[in-house]
Amino acid sequence: MFKSHMDAALAEARAAALRGEVPVGAVLVDPTGAIVARAGNRTRALSDPTAHAEILVLRQACAAGQTERLQGFDLYVTLEPCAMCAAAIAAARIRRVYYGASDPKSGGVAHGACVFSHPQAHHAPEVYEGIAEVESAEILRQFFAARR
Repeated sequence: MFKSHMDAALAEARAAALRGEVPVGAVLVDPTGAIVARAGNRTRALSDPTAHAEILVLRQACAAGQTERLQGFDLYVTLEPCAMCAAAIAAARIRRVYYGASDPKSGGVAHGACVFSHPQAHHAPEVYEGIAEVESAEILRQFFAARR
């Protein structure tokens, strides 16, 4: 039975916004359905342009499992992964990606590089878009509106 874990990803996005980070949140779910890693963007806090929420949860889960592959794991993220994150998701062999808001400007799944459909992609997870799309987009809209 499908159970969305997008609420947990949204909570991570809200926490990121409170830290002044672009509000993107992600959670990684193991094959039993348990959340094994959660994070929001931390590029500013860590002075690291690769510290996107998706990368952080992959790092946490790989370190905990002492592996570079996360076969059977599902990723929930509030924004369409960028090309960098999509490549990392493919390298980790994530089973499914569920994302909220589309990202026509910087997305790498349905927009831009379309990493998973590229002939050089080593792995293409199942992708489900639009999960909590309105709420995911609204968190981002409010964050950027407050900075203009």
